[in-house]
Amino acid sequence: MGHAKKDVQFQPLNIAVLTVSDTRTLETDGSGDTLQRCLLDSGHRLSDRQIRPDDIYELRAVVSDWIARENVQVVLVTGGTGFTVRDNTPEALLPLFDKVIEGYGELFRQISLAEIGTSTIQSRAVAGVANRTVIFAMPGSPGACRTAWEKVICEQLDVRHRPCNFVEMVLPDVSSACGSRS
Repeated sequence: MGHAKKDVQFQPLNIAVLTVSDTRTLETDGSGDTLQRCLLDSGHRLSDRQIRPDDIYELRAVVSDWIARENVQVVLVTGGTGFTVRDNTPEALLPLFDKVIEGYGELFRQISLAEIGTSTIQSRAVAGVANRTVIFAMPGSPGACRTAWEKVICEQLDVRHRPCNFVEMVLPDVSSACGSRS
C-alpha cells in the first residue's frame, strides 16, 4: 500500500456479497467467487452471500436487510449494471443511499478504459453509503470484480490507507480519522 498510515492496525470488516443474475447458481457464480476470494485474502470476513434475480424490489429487500444489521459494514454487488432491460441494480440501490460516492463509478470506468476500451461506457457502476454501510456495485464479470476490488475498493476498506478511507466511517470505534494529507 503506497499511502499507509504508520502505527495503525488493520481492522477486518464484515462484508456481504450479492450477485445479481437470473441464471447463475453458487456453482456457476465466478463473480461472487472472485469477490469472496478477494475479501477473504485481504483479511476481511464474509458475513453473507446471496444470488438474486435482477428484480428492483428483491434487490432492495436484500440490501435493506444487510444495511439494517450492525454486523455488516460493507455490501458488494456484482451484476445488473449494464443497459439491458434486465439491468436494474442502480435503480434498486440509488434510493437506499444516504450519500452517493460519485467518484467510485468515475474511477472504475477510467481504470476499465485501459482494460476493455470504450465498452466501459456501458458500465453503470455505482456506490453509496446507507446507514453507515458502504455499498459498491460493479459489473457482473469476474474481471470487472477483480478490477473494482484491486484498483479501488481494497484500499478504501483498509484503515491504514491515507489520507482517508471508509473504515473510519463504518466502524464507530476507529479513532484514526482523516487528517491532513501530509
